[in-house]
Amino acid sequence: MSQTIRQRLAELHVELPAAARSAANYLPIMASGNLVLTSGQLPLADGKLIAAGLLGRDLDVVAGALAARQCALNILAQAEANLGSLERIARIVKITVFVASAQDFTEQHLVANGASDLLVAVLGDNGKHARSAVGVAALPMNAPVEIEAIIEIANEA
Repeated sequence: MSQTIRQRLAELHVELPAAARSAANYLPIMASGNLVLTSGQLPLADGKLIAAGLLGRDLDVVAGALAARQCALNILAQAEANLGSLERIARIVKITVFVASAQDFTEQHLVANGASDLLVAVLGDNGKHARSAVGVAALPMNAPVEIEAIIEIANEA
């Protein structure tokens, strides 16, 4: 990808939010060796959830995918705040997508596509990743989706 990641974000008309601070005794992101691991990112924009409730009861797949997309934007915001530049991202290694789901909801993978599609759109092949999509009974603040990421960082020259 010859464009910078910031240029690609602008082309996609996507603006990264400010990186959220931790709400308790944990760090929102932690580096270890050439990996950066994010804490779970909620679909927050301007400090508020963009959606709430359970998939399959309160929200449909489209709303869930938009929430997952916002989680992915928040992952990138955490990475930029920690690394100083998104250009240091060598690749997204894995994301784990937790989907607050009604008991009979089985389309967690379609919700997770909202995050996966955004990461590939922004990072190209470096955004392709391994993934788990897991249904859960509830998430903090009644969020419909929470996503954590493992990111490989490029060695500084």
